[in-house]
Amino acid sequence: MSDFDKELDTSGLNCPLPIIKAKKEINGMDAGQILHIISTDPGAVKDFESFAKQTGNILLNSEEKDNKFYFLMKKN
Repeated sequence: MSDFDKELDTSGLNCPLPIIKAKKEINGMDAGQILHIISTDPGAVKDFESFAKQTGNILLNSEEKDNKFYFLMKKN
């Protein structure tokens, strides 16, 4: 079993598309569920930090591996 409920791969998309897609995805989820987001946009790191603050959702994890960025966002 994975430690997230849904996965969203936004590889190849640039700001603001990863945020827009993540927002749409998270809106359809239940509180407490976790969305795993994959991005290739270096700007996504700051974008998702801001997104979490603005929406009240919780950014559980943010990491970079092999030129990809991985985020775990918990719906509040």
